[in-house]
Amino acid sequence: LKKEYPNSKCSLVYASPFQLLVATILSAQCTDERVNKVTSVVFKKYPDAKSFSNLSVEKIGKLIYSTGFYNNKAKNIKKMSDIVWRDYKGNIPEDIDSLVNLPGVGRKTANVVLGNVFNTPALVVDTHVTRITNLLKFVNTKNAVLIEKQLCKITDSENWSIFAHLLIDHGRKVCIAN
Repeated sequence: LKKEYPNSKCSLVYASPFQLLVATILSAQCTDERVNKVTSVVFKKYPDAKSFSNLSVEKIGKLIYSTGFYNNKAKNIKKMSDIVWRDYKGNIPEDIDSLVNLPGVGRKTANVVLGNVFNTPALVVDTHVTRITNLLKFVNTKNAVLIEKQLCKITDSENWSIFAHLLIDHGRKVCIAN
């Protein structure tokens, strides 16, 4: 997979850990392409936790409307921004426990941030990873937490982040949805 996809990396566009966190929250039930269109405009005017914290939930909802599920996403992004601004002085925490305690942040989102901006070994389990690892019989479950744990056992930690990106790229290019 490394030979087939030598430039494999996160397809979300961001300039800071906060922006990647917001983009990843927006990516739920939405394509990365759509998220990048939205964030390319939004992040120019609202680049950080402070600027998002100053927005109302309704305003955030209007800005992210086209990503779908905008009411819940807006509420979570607003609450997360308020906490990050107030409790972390605008900085995104660098550990999974603190990240998953932020509104709208589950293990997948936390692992995206940890692996891509903090270079912490983290294995992201999305729909492509779930589908491909089940097809290859690496796992026999749809439970993302179990998949993550099982894949971490059979993959060197320095490859966790790239392994997920490679599977995602392969899933997008080759594998059909079932």
